[in-house]
Amino acid sequence: MNIPKSSFPRIIIIGGGFAGISLARKLSKQEVQVVLLDKNNYHTFQPLLYQVSTGGLEPDSIAYPIRKILKDFPNFHFRMAHVHEINTVKNEVITDIGMLKFDYLVVASGSETNYFGNTEIENHSMAMKSIPESLNLRSLILENFEDALLTSDLNERNALMNFVIVGAGPTGVELAGALAEIKKGILPKDYPDLDTRMVQINLIQSSDRILKEMSENASKKAEDFLEHLGVNIWKNVRVSGYDGKIATTNSDLTFETATLIWAAGVKGATIKGLDSAEFVTKGERILVNEYNQVMGFNHIFAIGDLACMECEEFPRGLPMMAQPAIQQGQQLGDNLLRLIEQKTMIPFTYKDKGAMATVGRNKAVVDLKHFKFQGIFAWYVWMFVHLFFLIGFRNRLVVFINWVYNYIRFDREARLIIRPFKKKLKA
Repeated sequence: MNIPKSSFPRIIIIGGGFAGISLARKLSKQEVQVVLLDKNNYHTFQPLLYQVSTGGLEPDSIAYPIRKILKDFPNFHFRMAHVHEINTVKNEVITDIGMLKFDYLVVASGSETNYFGNTEIENHSMAMKSIPESLNLRSLILENFEDALLTSDLNERNALMNFVIVGAGPTGVELAGALAEIKKGILPKDYPDLDTRMVQINLIQSSDRILKEMSENASKKAEDFLEHLGVNIWKNVRVSGYDGKIATTNSDLTFETATLIWAAGVKGATIKGLDSAEFVTKGERILVNEYNQVMGFNHIFAIGDLACMECEEFPRGLPMMAQPAIQQGQQLGDNLLRLIEQKTMIPFTYKDKGAMATVGRNKAVVDLKHFKFQGIFAWYVWMFVHLFFLIGFRNRLVVFINWVYNYIRFDREARLIIRPFKKKLKA
């Protein structure tokens, strides 16, 4: 990898998400050599991926070069690589560009879409966990309307304009709201010769309420917002199969659709060598102690979505969101320095800053620890928080200008088919 030798301890970080970047920044000016590995050369602001999928933002608005984030940090090295295996005996990370030894290893590889073993759904549905996947979804949505113009088969046309979103967490709710606003404000202008009133947006949730991780009040208000936008909400329904044309459920309910978007769950992106059943949970997350150390190791750590830190308030591990990842990265930076200096590490304590979701124009729900609110004020808070956590002044400015333009014009300029997409079935 052409990483120079150093007298400083070498810390390898796998993953340039919220957790990995937070940790690298914390170690930026310390007497350690930091090597960050990621399969992409950019950091993605995942909470706004749905806006890329629905044409609200271009991908470069929510992505930022990793090298630029950390360009002024001494003893920092970045390599774009796919990590294949971790050799915990020899303290080696094995990648597609070579092998590298470490003194300390931090795995922050994040999460990936969880299909719960249903290969049929995996082969035919659309996911939205990365920028390429979001661009694919954007292309498919727009291609569906182009194809709907060309077909004289009424059933086929309805299937092309029928969208099924599985999973009513923040991602599913925000995506459903965005699609509903496209139906209302954009499609009639773009496709005047198509009866866009026939567009159906179906949000399916396996439990008895949407946004189940938020308060009941937020859940009820979000449901009211979506129903007002014309979204069909199906609760206590579980999708059991999808062959590319028909989605089947655990009841007699079926959906004829050309687009099924899977937002029903995620699992940890484990790596060979750290995937033992001894310390990997049901959700493919790695069990860690209060210092984020992987069970059985003193010099190997896991943070972010991949890490499962069980506690009294969160017996199944901390929520797989940005805030726990950022906080763990910052705390681990301090603890690594303490460990190197042979000092006692400080246990991690999660400071829950709340949760929020937007449902569309002037509509959002916010749950803070001591204050819960909904509506237009919540929408402004949601926008401010997301702008604040975006990396880079340009990204904040571009996103802000896009949002103001979209609000005034009720438009989404980025509805472009840059690269046509056709679903490739997996073997």
